[in-house]
Amino acid sequence: MSGRSFLIDTNIALYQLMGNITVAEILDGAKLYVSFITELELLGYKGISAKEQRAVKMFLDECIIIDINNEIKNQTIEIKQKYQMKLPDSIIAATAIYAEITLLTADKGFLKISELNLALYEE
Repeated sequence: MSGRSFLIDTNIALYQLMGNITVAEILDGAKLYVSFITELELLGYKGISAKEQRAVKMFLDECIIIDINNEIKNQTIEIKQKYQMKLPDSIIAATAIYAEITLLTADKGFLKISELNLALYEE
């Protein structure tokens, strides 16, 4: 199934890295994007081994990483103020809105953001 694009939340990246077959099927053939926040969260995980770090880096090499810019900053501020979300989640949501990409997440907290095109993964 080509033509699909997702900005994947950190939890989806973790499911993929842990070998979740359902997530792998959803992501198969899709163009994958991640926020720089997800990159930092994955690589900055406390206790990450060298082997796990290599696996994360290989996975991230397959993704397009979207860095912060002024539009994402402004959108982040609006989301954080309007929905009282944690800063990392606000940045991830703002990135998806900015890039006009569907956010794939398992976090139901994103459901309250009406501006967001959301795909909620539920086990």
